[in-house]
Amino acid sequence: MKIIVLKICFLSIGFSQINPFEVSYYSVQKDSVGIPAPAKAMFKSLLIPGWGQIQNKDPWWKPVLFAGLETIGWISSSRYGNRAEDIRSEFEAFGDIHWELERWYSRTQTIFPDRWQGILIGTHKLGLKIGGNYYYTDQLTELLNRYSWLDISVIRDRDFYENIGKYDQFVGGWDDTYDDPFDSAGNWWTVQKGSVESIILTQQKDYYRDLRHQSNLLKHYSRYAVSVVMFNHIVSGLDAAWMANKKEKNLPGFHLNYDPLNKWGVGGVEITFTW
Repeated sequence: MKIIVLKICFLSIGFSQINPFEVSYYSVQKDSVGIPAPAKAMFKSLLIPGWGQIQNKDPWWKPVLFAGLETIGWISSSRYGNRAEDIRSEFEAFGDIHWELERWYSRTQTIFPDRWQGILIGTHKLGLKIGGNYYYTDQLTELLNRYSWLDISVIRDRDFYENIGKYDQFVGGWDDTYDDPFDSAGNWWTVQKGSVESIILTQQKDYYRDLRHQSNLLKHYSRYAVSVVMFNHIVSGLDAAWMANKKEKNLPGFHLNYDPLNKWGVGGVEITFTW
């Protein structure tokens, strides 16, 4: 419970009959263990939404509401998260089957015959592993002078699964039957993205992107559900403190401080606010 003491002194409070530093003087409502009731109700509800409302003996629907939101929030977060992980495993397995490094290298030369080397280097990289050494795809042309395709493996990490679905630089690795990638039909086609950018899609890549989008969307839903749970804790805690204070709070205390040096006997006015 918070206390504000406002003193208006006329002459002096040095001879006041009241010791302002004596804690027992203040009319703070406490529970049996010495914790102010509003504070205890608030911390209970911050820990378990609805618990503080039970302490306050609020209408039954309030603890049920807060506890229900807590339960629904965690269940929703778990279900969305689990479904997102299932779809993530699905699109990663799909990418493992339908995207290949050697195909990407050779087909990029077909799609971009005049600038294929620049496309391979590009602005994004995939990790490569040869024996116990690590490289990147911008070194692939040079590496092929020393190693065979059997020696080179692509590292299928988080960046890999993002890059093969997001950037035209890696479109050549998909195993769709090849046709003109710059038309608007067939297994390969180009779509406008925004006002200045276009993206090359294939049937496989498009399906992969849809799966990945679904997974990311469900992850967002899972995080939103957790945010609702946290907000529920805060609202429940504030409500519990407010209602406990409303039930137990006294009106502002009004006291005249005695001062024998004042001919009226009044050394000041003390107003105490508690909540």
